[in-house]
Amino acid sequence: MDTILIATHLPDRALALKLATTLVKERLAACVNVGAPSTSVYRWEGAVETAEEIPVSIKTTKARYAEVEARVLALHPYELPELVVVGIEGGLGPYLAWIGAETAPATPGPT
Repeated sequence: MDTILIATHLPDRALALKLATTLVKERLAACVNVGAPSTSVYRWEGAVETAEEIPVSIKTTKARYAEVEARVLALHPYELPELVVVGIEGGLGPYLAWIGAETAPATPGPT
């Protein structure tokens, strides 16, 4: 299992919480941290911009990344949302195993 951390920012807390809840309910992420407001300074379309944004950290696996990306793009209001993936090289084994278990695709039960 390859555990990853995905970073993004949203324009307000309500949207950040909606994204976090959706990803966890759909088992695309084991845990999503919604941070405190921060100020972002960036260049966009030739101008330097400043905006207050909410940082979001998504813990999942490489195997679920494409689905997470599609869901973030569907729910994110920005034209070009930040999606940065950081590989997790190590950590507490049981915690990393928990991420894998919580993001495993659901298996169909007996019919």
